[in-house]
Amino acid sequence: MEKKIEAIASPSLALIKYWGKFQGGGINLPATPSLAVTLEGMTTTTWAEENSEDFVTLDGKIQNPQRFSQFFNQLRQVTGSKLHFKITSENNFPTAAGLASSSSGFAALAGACSALTGVELKEEELSSLARVGSGSAARSIWGGFTVLPAAFPCAYQVADENFWPDFRIVLVTVTEQAKDHSSRDAMEHTRLTSPYYSQWVKDAAQIFPQALEALRGKDLTLLGHFARLSYLRMFSSMFAADDPLIYWLPESLGLIRMAEDLRREGLEIWETMDAGPQVKFFCTTKELPVLEKALKTLFPQLPFRVSKPGPGLRIRRIS
Repeated sequence: MEKKIEAIASPSLALIKYWGKFQGGGINLPATPSLAVTLEGMTTTTWAEENSEDFVTLDGKIQNPQRFSQFFNQLRQVTGSKLHFKITSENNFPTAAGLASSSSGFAALAGACSALTGVELKEEELSSLARVGSGSAARSIWGGFTVLPAAFPCAYQVADENFWPDFRIVLVTVTEQAKDHSSRDAMEHTRLTSPYYSQWVKDAAQIFPQALEALRGKDLTLLGHFARLSYLRMFSSMFAADDPLIYWLPESLGLIRMAEDLRREGLEIWETMDAGPQVKFFCTTKELPVLEKALKTLFPQLPFRVSKPGPGLRIRRIS
């Protein structure tokens, strides 16, 4: 029976954003540090088998091999294997729509393929390998709360999924359509054409340590404040690009305004966004019922799901 490996990973939602590539060398290194949470209940499941050539399908669709060639070449270099791979992947959430699908996708891919070669990689090595495919995938190797430092090859865990038991994330799907510009292309376009990009990189380095300290102290007010600064300043660099990158839809702005109104009422409900129109909120279980009621009342047409800090990469042999 031919060997077949299954790997499951969950997306990594950045609270402090990574946006831009480090220009001082290395493969796909981040220009800014990021602080993130791995999401329970949202998964990419990937199956890896040996094949005569590298072949990837995602949700039943054949993928462009060029998107994966650098990853597979790095995998073979790291493991010393000459294998090629047949990859079948499935997401239980929308793909390429601003819900961090590339993070779980390449984390699961790194886990499944490395296990198929028979070479056991450490978590740090898996993180570095996953990063070649997607910078945020370096974080999805771990559960709980993670950090990927600027210009660093791998992420690390700062707290596991049980660290903050009442922390909740609410993900609102504004649209399931794939975005017009991939994050990788949009990052480079921003770097090359936005006059605000260099300041974004400097500012991100200043925000990060304060946000990390807030997380360690479970200070939702401070963490929310810095997370909000991070995503809005990231988008400001995109808005100023030539041509501008505008991922937001009218509902996106409406959701942001809703969060502002709830905070004016004294509620600790904070929002964040990534490169896409979706809006994510984070709060504690205390505020969660109020947030759910507001979403159902003000945006009844928009589906949402509630998550919490989840586990890291899981790998098993199934044949």
